[in-house]
Amino acid sequence: MGNRINVFAKGMNTLKPLFDMGLYLKDSSLGLELIELVVIRVSQINKCAYCLDMHWKEARAKGRTEQRLYGLIAWEESPYYSERERAALKWAEAVTAAHVPDEIYDTVKDHFSEAELIDLTHAVNLINNWNRINLSFPSVAGSYEVGMFN
Repeated sequence: MGNRINVFAKGMNTLKPLFDMGLYLKDSSLGLELIELVVIRVSQINKCAYCLDMHWKEARAKGRTEQRLYGLIAWEESPYYSERERAALKWAEAVTAAHVPDEIYDTVKDHFSEAELIDLTHAVNLINNWNRINLSFPSVAGSYEVGMFN
């Protein structure tokens, strides 16, 4: 695993566009809490332990409830999410699966403007990208400390 970390460290300068997209999304009209829910849900789907650890800790530090975070794995059956959040989670799952049927698009477009839908898609793609990087060049789950990358 050490060799993979060394390879990853050599490519750090190529990650600037990903960090820039993250900064852009923080200021989007989607809102940080919605983005956090999407990021955690996509990281669950992709089984990225490091990203789950990081984003869970950040969400808890911002006062997000454990109930809403625990419920994400079964969000469709959990009553803690707004219709807008449900639409975002449905979109995130479809984009992550690389298949967005018209029925999902029709549902989601009722909750997001065109610009927000583009931003939501960028958020989903960004965390998918980070998940794949962290799965390819693993960091140790549990080692993240709140604010490490702020």
